[in-house]
Amino acid sequence: MTSSSMHSQGSNNNQSKSPCLRIIPLGGLGEIGKNTCVFEYGDDIMILDAGLAFPTDGMHGVNVVMPDTTYLRENQSRIRGLVVTHGHEDHIGGISHHLKNFNIPIVYGPPLAMSMLRGKMEEAGVADRTTIQVCGPREVIKVGQHFSLEFVRNTHSISDSFSFAVTTPVGVVFFTGDFKFDHTPPDGQPSDLARMAHYGDKGVLCLLSDSTNSEVTGFTPSEYSVFPNLDRYIATAEGRVMVTTFASSTHRVAMLLELAMKNGRKVGLLGRSMLNVVGKARELGYMRFPDELFFPIKQIRDLPDRETFLLMTGSQGESMAALSRISRGEHQHVQLKTSDTVIFSASPIPGNTISVMHTIDKLIKLGAKVIYGKDKGIHVSGHGCQEDQKWMLGLTRPKYFIPVHGEYRMQVLHGKTAVSMGVHPENVLVMENGDVAELRPDSLIQGSPVKSGVELLDSSRTGVVDTRVLKERQQLADDGVITVLTPISTDGVMVAPPRVNLRGVITNVDAKTMVNWTEREINWVLENRWKQLVLKTGGKSVEVDWIGLQREVESGLSRRLRREVQAEPLILCLVQPAPGGTRAYKPQLDQQPDSRQVIKKNPDKAPKATNVSVKNNDTGAPKEQKTNIESDSEEMPTGRTRRRRSAISG
Repeated sequence: MTSSSMHSQGSNNNQSKSPCLRIIPLGGLGEIGKNTCVFEYGDDIMILDAGLAFPTDGMHGVNVVMPDTTYLRENQSRIRGLVVTHGHEDHIGGISHHLKNFNIPIVYGPPLAMSMLRGKMEEAGVADRTTIQVCGPREVIKVGQHFSLEFVRNTHSISDSFSFAVTTPVGVVFFTGDFKFDHTPPDGQPSDLARMAHYGDKGVLCLLSDSTNSEVTGFTPSEYSVFPNLDRYIATAEGRVMVTTFASSTHRVAMLLELAMKNGRKVGLLGRSMLNVVGKARELGYMRFPDELFFPIKQIRDLPDRETFLLMTGSQGESMAALSRISRGEHQHVQLKTSDTVIFSASPIPGNTISVMHTIDKLIKLGAKVIYGKDKGIHVSGHGCQEDQKWMLGLTRPKYFIPVHGEYRMQVLHGKTAVSMGVHPENVLVMENGDVAELRPDSLIQGSPVKSGVELLDSSRTGVVDTRVLKERQQLADDGVITVLTPISTDGVMVAPPRVNLRGVITNVDAKTMVNWTEREINWVLENRWKQLVLKTGGKSVEVDWIGLQREVESGLSRRLRREVQAEPLILCLVQPAPGGTRAYKPQLDQQPDSRQVIKKNPDKAPKATNVSVKNNDTGAPKEQKTNIESDSEEMPTGRTRRRRSAISG
């Protein structure tokens, strides 16, 4: 079963012009995170979720990854609203950023998610750019002229999690959001199976379902299955207990607070997100614990170790999270003791495993007892496994099926599960970000894709790190940088030897050879490209394209390094302009022939600059030169060269 075979019947021309519902995932497919899906019919656009993702190790200096929202920016006049399934960062984390770039007239969502969103919007300074409307279970809202949407409660790792039954002109589309079937959830609010079955009886045209655990057989255990294991580790701990988990996993956090109270421990909260989520959950009544259970972290020294319970962020090894700072000995109030027990009640998100293991190593080196791993029974997923997915398919009984929220292999396996539940193989569509599904009552076809990709934000969450900048950062990390400073006069001659600096570049080439190569490239450009780089402005004055000159030198030197030493560092050429008539510097060039085509010049017609010829046997050049090169590296790099626009110095 392939994505192409699943929708091949949809290419019929008689369908192409009839009205259809367009479903456009901009994030969350082929990946974990930045879930964003667009529903479009006629002039109405409705957005379902708008999340973020965390950067990979190769995204240097990037803190947040967003989906490319070019399509939404270009069509913002048609956006009627945004609907949120629940309050996790991969579903609401992008909204504040998007509001800075395009208009979203109203945001609908459950109480906890909207409370968390308000805080994010106030922090970002965009609280006045949209309207927030809180919605509850079985509430029906109208978005634009063509979308009617009912909130159907499901169970997840956070309170107030919902699926959506979207009624459209072509039929009912059921959007699961993140879900599992937990019959004993900590908040006492199980999935609304009756409404799911109601829509299944009514007729679901298409189901979009969470694929995260499609590789795992069986049912996902109940959240309460970890309670006895956590209780055992906390009860037997002789000193302080430190537990890290996702702050937004309110079910887990509520369970841990209950265990702390059960074992006679006072709770200190570390990490801004942990403080915010617990505060908002208590404010809304999702966590009912007395104030006496909590203590200010500044008073930690006043409590006996046996009565101390620290609940904190840092389960993903984030460098600035509370636990990471404790592992480095950098936390202002908490210093690790050998009697401490640290519990990781979370599993690493793909891409975070290395940083999590580094944090665990540091904690163990400091003498703490660290409890982690799947075998300890202290974490359970909030996403349904294969049997949960079958339940959803059996309740809704869709005609068409689109697996979402997961990596590509997960989506494919989920599609196979749907086929095993009676969905025709040609009615299953496996999509990627930017693909367009065109849904009609009697067909599901794949239309022309829209622009998709990622937007990378730095630590300020305001500066966008574009692809060029990221490639340059990757190249700097992999191969280092070579800077070349060369004085060149407006006559088109070098007036002093170039200064070459190596940073992070490893090569066995000696400094004299490196300078010689650089001089050779500069000389070749001046001899063969100067005419194209000079524009006469009248009289003796000329206008030189210094940027173009720099790029020519960078390109030539880059090719030489690839050819000679298999190194591909970032090349940065800086030109210091000198006035015409400045005495020329005549380098001693090597005798290696140059394979590049040389432009033949007419000496009678060429400007003075082009008559300056530097010969290898020039006796006027000094026999010994000072080598102007600096280096601080010793390894041979790999990677691709990325040239950039250089600044002119001087």
